[in-house]
Amino acid sequence: MNISQWLGLVTGVLFGFLLQKGRVLRFDKQIGAMLLRDMTIFKFMLSAILVGMVGILVLSNLEIITLSHKPMNVGAVLIGGALFGAGWAIMGFCPGTSLGALGEGRWHSIFAIIGMVVGAAFYAEIYPFLKSTVLSWKDFGKIGLPEILGISPWVITPIFWVGVIILFFWFEKKKL
Repeated sequence: MNISQWLGLVTGVLFGFLLQKGRVLRFDKQIGAMLLRDMTIFKFMLSAILVGMVGILVLSNLEIITLSHKPMNVGAVLIGGALFGAGWAIMGFCPGTSLGALGEGRWHSIFAIIGMVVGAAFYAEIYPFLKSTVLSWKDFGKIGLPEILGISPWVITPIFWVGVIILFFWFEKKKL
């Protein structure tokens, strides 16, 4: 294994540990999130986004990594989001939490994992058809919020941080 693979393994294990310690692998937290009654999962995800966005920007500015995000394709976002949401609602797991639940010994999560693998294989098989239909609906190219607004990501980042912190205070005030 090379250093990138080791770093991926270590950060994956650390992320799984934090998922478990944050109790976001629990079914009641998943249902609470879907019913907008428990914001534990949203707080966990937003915290990861806050840390990740700063880390990625720093690594990019130091030229350790090169940013290259996927094109903004309306068809892919609509269909993919609907499938992801349906899978989460049916199984009570997203990809990360299904693997974490399996790591906790909750064997029923294997059905979610099998569903993801089968879904990925099915997607690979029908990709030529999707490319000429759904994936051609509207492609905005490789755009992000900085490109849309024409401002530096370093301006957007602190604004996003402030917004998320205000949201966290609101969640706590509402006991969510």
